[in-house]
Amino acid sequence: MANTFKNRTLRAVGTSPVDVGADVDANTETTLIGMTLANITSGVISVTVQLINTVGPVITHIVKDAPIPTGGSLIVVGGDQKIVLLEEDKITITSNTAASVDVVMSFLEIT
Repeated sequence: MANTFKNRTLRAVGTSPVDVGADVDANTETTLIGMTLANITSGVISVTVQLINTVGPVITHIVKDAPIPTGGSLIVVGGDQKIVLLEEDKITITSNTAASVDVVMSFLEIT
């Protein structure tokens, strides 16, 4: 089995939900090992991160309306917390302010 660490980055996420894009292949195990959201505006913003299982669909909040101060960041996943992603899962991010948050997501793929 091969292990591959990967990153996904998004810039200036705003008020429309954006899929982070950790595409999970049927023959791959994917574990989300880190996610950091950075406020790139001059004011406080609120962010929501959802895990959406597209079969159903079932929407589960990882973080809902969490405030991020000016110049600050929020570590949504990291340390002891990991999230296993299934083939039908996707993660979306939304802010209450247009073009306000940068995202770095790290994950491990096992093939």
